[in-house]
Amino acid sequence: MGPRRECGGPIGSWDVVGAVDLSVADRTGLRAEPSRTCVGCRGSDSWSALLRVVAATDGRDADQHGPIPIHPDPRHRMPGRGAWLHPSPDCFELAVRRKAFARALRLQAAVDVSAVARQLGVQHA
Repeated sequence: MGPRRECGGPIGSWDVVGAVDLSVADRTGLRAEPSRTCVGCRGSDSWSALLRVVAATDGRDADQHGPIPIHPDPRHRMPGRGAWLHPSPDCFELAVRRKAFARALRLQAAVDVSAVARQLGVQHA
């Protein structure tokens, strides 16, 4: 049985019978929060367990050369396209080896991941 209008209620009020509240569950009704894919290990996890990283491209001219810095966004609030990563050295090294940051962030230039390495406590050249 689908949604039906309540009799006598204000316009826009609905009496939903047997429905799942989509604000707390995904479309299958199994997970309580959104999931994201780690760019390193390609495993799926909740967004709260992953570290979001963004490219710092603001203020860069099109003719500037050099790597684009990638910054960690632990509060998940920075503007722009983000990539998600398990906060572990193994996933970080896999992402760097596969050049997954540039691909996930849709960048054509090389990336500088030193800020993310510092955040994770990883020694990276």
